[in-house]
Amino acid sequence: MPIEKILVLEDDLIVRRNLEQLLRQQRYDVTTADSLAAARDALGRDTFDLLFMDLRLPDGEGTQLLRELQGEPEKPLVVMVTGFGSVESAVECMRNGAFDYMLKPFSSDQLQVTLKKAENYNQLLKVNAYFSNAEEDDTGYELQGVSPALENLRQLIRKVARTQATVLITGESGTGKELVARALYRQSPRNKAPFIKVNCAAIPENLIESEFFGHEKGAFTGALTKREGRFELAHSGTILLDEISEISPQVQAKLLRVLQERELERVGGNRTIKVDVRVLATTNRHLEEGVERKEFRQDLFFRLNVVPIHVPPLREHKEDVSHLARQFMPRFSRKHGVRVRGISAQCMEALEAHRWPGNVRELQNVIERAVILCGDGEMLEPDHLGFTPQVASYSVPAASGPTVVASTPQPEIVSLAELEKKHILSIMEKAPSRTQAAKDLGISIRTLRNKLNEYGVKTKDEEGGPEGEADAEPAPH
Repeated sequence: MPIEKILVLEDDLIVRRNLEQLLRQQRYDVTTADSLAAARDALGRDTFDLLFMDLRLPDGEGTQLLRELQGEPEKPLVVMVTGFGSVESAVECMRNGAFDYMLKPFSSDQLQVTLKKAENYNQLLKVNAYFSNAEEDDTGYELQGVSPALENLRQLIRKVARTQATVLITGESGTGKELVARALYRQSPRNKAPFIKVNCAAIPENLIESEFFGHEKGAFTGALTKREGRFELAHSGTILLDEISEISPQVQAKLLRVLQERELERVGGNRTIKVDVRVLATTNRHLEEGVERKEFRQDLFFRLNVVPIHVPPLREHKEDVSHLARQFMPRFSRKHGVRVRGISAQCMEALEAHRWPGNVRELQNVIERAVILCGDGEMLEPDHLGFTPQVASYSVPAASGPTVVASTPQPEIVSLAELEKKHILSIMEKAPSRTQAAKDLGISIRTLRNKLNEYGVKTKDEEGGPEGEADAEPAPH
């Protein structure tokens, strides 16, 4: 994480100017002060990443300001500088929150070491804060399966993981694309560096640029402090762009620059920031079709598709259903405190006969539901799965002759895409606006718009009606 703004608090003019010159030569933004009062004034007007502070100053001790800063929510790292060093003085400074302690005179090499330590520590703080606020999920599981398809997938992951190549992971929803991305990260040389995920479909369109690249203080309404973007947090590590097809053309252009040049600018800023990240992206769409429809940039597609990895749907490796079911069952038994003896043969037959349109995620949810509905010490049975029988057969005794078996008509087979279309259009009819419809469906407005375009459906906002005014998305400030 780069150190950008530095405050130098030093009363000795020669030392202050020399330190300022050394820092400016390395393109840092430097502000100087010669007293505690001047430093407090500078800290009140701006935010700083690093503060070099003399221990003895004309209007007091540097430790006074050091103690004051510890109560601030946004505070710089503090390096104490003194020509009268002692063990006791160093211990007191570190106890009061100093990041480092330097003795005058110091060399340019010593300064470089301190700056490098500060940058690494600053990134560690920001990444820890990101993970502390991140929502917990259940994606920390291994990529499991015994089928040839899964073994081929694991072999491909092992080959690609050790490289620095950008990877595009494709597959239907629920197949485990994020598990593939995490496996690539764990087996890569960057596995000790951060792994940062961005869910492109879950972030509002007018905020995604700020999430990607960060923003400067005052860049738009509500930007009260400087914020580092996800690419900066992932510096020296790996970033996962989940559902990459959902980003707007404007962000696509800026993302292309990051992939090509490995540099970016924050929203509202003009400083070019270099980043060293490996990019992984996932999508459940055919990006080639998006390129043909001019919805996705062709040059960005080529940049992302350096190494494509396709995750097969569960129906193409159904021999893994029984294996996965046996792996999920004890996990959910422990989670919900239910002692399940096993899975009955009839239950396993029902699992293997199911088509699994929701793939591994659906199987996981079905097993969890079955465990919850199962009693202590019992076996999982077909009734616990919650499947709707496709055919219900029963015997009808004939007036004479052999027994006739009658059955209810086989329901018409409807594709998952058609079911999705009917559901979305049904919600659209009931919802007062497109915004409300997107909320009811649990998707972003952009995703809903893409779906409607795909179905060839026009809404009032596209025709210039009143709904368009109500649903207009706020533009970034």
